[in-house]
Order: sequence, then structure tokens, then C-alpha cells
Amino acid sequence: MKKGVLGLVALLSCTMIYAQDSLRNDTLEKHHEIGIIRKTIRGFDRLEDTYIEPQHYEFTVMMQVTRTFESFDLSSDNQHIRLSPDGLTKIGPYFGWRWFFFGYTFDIKNLSFGSGGLRKEFDLSIYSSQIGIDIFYRRSGSDYKIRDVKLGGQNSDLFENMPFSGMTLGITGVSAYYIFNHGHFSYPAAFSQSTCQKVSCGSWLAGAGYTNNTLDLDDEALKEALESRMPKGQTVELDSGMMINHIRYNDFMLSGGYAYNWVFAKNWLFCASAQLAIAYKTSYGEMADEKKGFDIGKVNPDVVGRFGLVYNNTRWYVGASAILRTNNYRTSRFRANNIFGSLNAYIGYNFMLKKKYKQKK
Repeated sequence: MKKGVLGLVALLSCTMIYAQDSLRNDTLEKHHEIGIIRKTIRGFDRLEDTYIEPQHYEFTVMMQVTRTFESFDLSSDNQHIRLSPDGLTKIGPYFGWRWFFFGYTFDIKNLSFGSGGLRKEFDLSIYSSQIGIDIFYRRSGSDYKIRDVKLGGQNSDLFENMPFSGMTLGITGVSAYYIFNHGHFSYPAAFSQSTCQKVSCGSWLAGAGYTNNTLDLDDEALKEALESRMPKGQTVELDSGMMINHIRYNDFMLSGGYAYNWVFAKNWLFCASAQLAIAYKTSYGEMADEKKGFDIGKVNPDVVGRFGLVYNNTRWYVGASAILRTNNYRTSRFRANNIFGSLNAYIGYNFMLKKKYKQKK
């Protein structure tokens, strides 16, 4: 009996020891996994403080004014038309934590919501030391104006600034890029104000992205609008390439470029950046004009430019930035070029000093 009890106690002891060891190993493994994740995330913000001053604060608040602009060109062999809406001015507050900025801006001319003519825009940019990510969503409203027309022999002044509601554009996309010289060069210093560049420096960039594009053009409405400005009895004959109606196309792109931060005075920075994207565009719709398999004609160049001017003393910052994108699409029948971008002016304040900087003070 005693032997049986002792054996049972020994068995229970071994089981408990095994369970404790298993729990300890599971805990160590979880800590190891968490450590790898933390190390990876922190690696995205790895920098050399000789060149870059890290962010001293946990949070930031900012007020920003944004002016958006857009231009669309459509051309065939013999005709050309340029349309663009009036510029849109928006204002709103932002709240930031580390890499991320969250905020909302509203059109100061149209404070009512739900109007079908209003443009819909959403842009999110994430800037870390090593990588950058852009997510954008745009749907044009019905407020385009004809800015320039070439129809062959017609006086283009007749159509200048004429409203035209028969076209809508849409673009949804995401792009990511890698910053090679991330230890010395800081994109966040120019565009998210989360670090301060101390020494002038540049870096090569490489990236990839995808966008989905839609274009709807009511060619009958366009013809009627143009004829309304012409002398009585004259008509307009549009090329077949201008009669698009509806088309969708996808972009798969690879990009490369260079960015430079110029520290021209204490706490002051000017940044200029340009990326050339080689985009492979596949289309579908009424005017797809699509060939099966790989076709070099589906490859088109796009450009992304960024410019920033900022003063940042780690507590307060003020500045301006501009982002410009082009989206080109060409077939044997027509060429479309969409240019859009934004100009931002902002002022912000950082608060809640990080623990390690509290210790230094």
C-alpha cells in the first residue's frame, strides 16, 4: 500500500514538473516571438542620431489646410480635350501617434454632406525610417470644366471654362517603397514631422504598387456641350478614340527614385523627392482594345513627386508639403493622362515626453 501511494506521489510530482517545464517553455517561446515582433517593428525606425534626431514625444496634434487639384487630358490622333474641376480647399484637425496620423478635413465651401456632385477623397500615408506606404481613394464629382479643346479648326476660346458634368474618374490604389539610406535620411522629418533631420542627406528609393482605375465619359453629352458654344448650324464630329463611354484598367507598377533632405538652417528642412514608376496596365470595358498575353504597349510611365518645407524644434512644428501624381494610359485609339495632387500647410504641437527623454531632463 505504501509503495502504491509513493508511486502515485512520484507520478504526480513528475507530471507537475513536466507541466511546469512545458508552461515555462511555452512562456519563453511566446516572449521570444514577441521579442522578434518588437525587434522587427523597432527596426523600421532604426536611425543614427548623428544625422537624425528621434521623436521626443508620444503624441501630436495638428491643424492642416489642404488644397487639392486635378487635370485630365484625353487625346486621339486629331483631337484633344483638357478638363479639370476648380481647386478644392479643405481644413481639419489631426492627431498623431508615432508613425500614424489620423484626422478629418472638410470642404470649407460645401459643409453639407451627401451631395452627389461632391468629390470623395481619402489618402493615408505611413512614413517610417525604412518604408513608406501610400493608400489613396478618389472619386471625382460632376463639377468638371473644359479648359482647352483642339478639334481641328475650331476656336478653343469658345469652350474655355465651360462646365461639363458628363465625366467621372475613380482611382483606388496602394503603393509601398523602401528607403535604402534609412539610417541617415528621414522621410518622416519632412512629411510626418516625427523626427528632425540634423545633417543634409539623400537616399535612393524602390517600390511597388497597384491601382484600379475607372473612366466614364458621356460622348453624346460632350458633343452637345461643345455645340452649345458654337455658331448656329455648326456641328462637332468626335473621333472614335474620344468616344470612350466606360473603361476600367488595373496598374501593376514598379518604381524607383531619389529623395534629398536639405538642412539649410537650424531646425529648418527642405525635401525634394521624385519616383518614376513603370506600370503595366490591363484594361477591360467597352473601349478596352486589349491584346492577349504580354504586350509592351501596355507599359506606361507614371511619376510621383513630393516636396516639403518644415520648421521643427521637436516641440512645435510648422510647414508645407506638396504631393503630385500622374497616371497615364495609352492605347492605339486614344491617350489619357490624369494629374492630381495636394498642397498642405500645417502647424502642430508635440506632447507627452517619452520616458528616456524625461530621464535626461
